[in-house]
Amino acid sequence: QVQLVESGGGLVQPVGSLRLSCAASGFPSSNYGMNWFRQAPGQERELVAGISSAGGVISYADPVKGRFTISRDNAKNTVYLQMNSLKPEDTAVYYCNAVAPFRAREYWGKGTLVTVSS
Repeated sequence: QVQLVESGGGLVQPVGSLRLSCAASGFPSSNYGMNWFRQAPGQERELVAGISSAGGVISYADPVKGRFTISRDNAKNTVYLQMNSLKPEDTAVYYCNAVAPFRAREYWGKGTLVTVSS
């Protein structure tokens, strides 16, 4: 019943753009902080970006600052990650993550693959 479903991944050339979406259902996602993580082949999972429940606090990992934008539309229960100026090192499986207040509960999507290659 609780679901986070990512979409928008695919193959893109360097310097291209993609927009990832994460559709939430089965829980009050508007009360949750939302994050995008990614995991490249053979590497550790890393936090890419986070946004607070009301959208007022946003953070980015250094490698994506100035290129990626996280946003949310609580009326649609959806979180987005706009990725511009993509680089081969952005290649990874991108995961949507939802965190309840005080981290009482946490949910994960199954991921969507982003491949940046010429």
